[in-house]
Amino acid sequence: MTTTTPQATELLRADGTPVRVLVVDDEASLTELMSMALRYEGWQIRSATDGAGAVRVARAFRPDAVVLDMMLPDMDGLSLLGRLRRELPDVPVLFLTAKDAVEDRIAGLTAGGDDYVTKPFGLEEVVARLRGLIRRAGTADKRGEATLVVGDLTLDEDSHEVTRGGDSIHLTATEFELLRYLMRNPRRVLSKAQILDRVWNYDFGGQANVVELYISYLRRKIDAGREPMIHTRRGAGYLIKPAGAAKPAGAVKPAGAAKPAEAAESAVPVAVPSPA
Repeated sequence: MTTTTPQATELLRADGTPVRVLVVDDEASLTELMSMALRYEGWQIRSATDGAGAVRVARAFRPDAVVLDMMLPDMDGLSLLGRLRRELPDVPVLFLTAKDAVEDRIAGLTAGGDDYVTKPFGLEEVVARLRGLIRRAGTADKRGEATLVVGDLTLDEDSHEVTRGGDSIHLTATEFELLRYLMRNPRRVLSKAQILDRVWNYDFGGQANVVELYISYLRRKIDAGREPMIHTRRGAGYLIKPAGAAKPAGAVKPAGAAKPAEAAESAVPVAVPSPA
């Protein structure tokens, strides 16, 4: 069984009204799709197609978070960020950037942006990142639980508690983020590039083996002595799924046994510091 229940966490403002999000992008079709996805969360959405309009809407709407495209017709995203910060000093901002614009991402984060996603992106990812920004900013009350469940593995996004089969598992901050990303995408193969971009949030200088290293750390804690949940798809990436899912008829695997590709990966030489 695979279930994900982040939507069960209802985010409301302190006065009990829905969270407010301002979407700023000059691509009408993209803005409409994004707004629909965010309204599905129960949030109030306003949009603007240029910087001047965004400032006017922000003054009246007082959003709890802003989704901001780096490239606008009348000004760049960094200039608009500065103007928005003067109006709303603490509002979290999620940048939308071109896939290959590493410099834009670094500049956005350095200038005070809180997070970014690269185009093309999944609406699910935008929602997840906004929820995280809003929770961390403390602008909303949390109602319910934010729990991810895959098989007998459970991750609580608020308390950072992880259990498998009822047994508590201690993870470092980076291990937790990696596991959360895997569990938000159960049964989906995630490439090393996707994982680097989502978990480490910057270009890691070509050291993709850091992903292999942290996958091996997770396996030692999640799968040790148990039927594996974290799997390698050679040449493609990694995925997580419930233990025993889609097992071929008659197949028997000892608890904790690793596939050859997985066993080889766990022996990756340590090229970076210990997990942090």
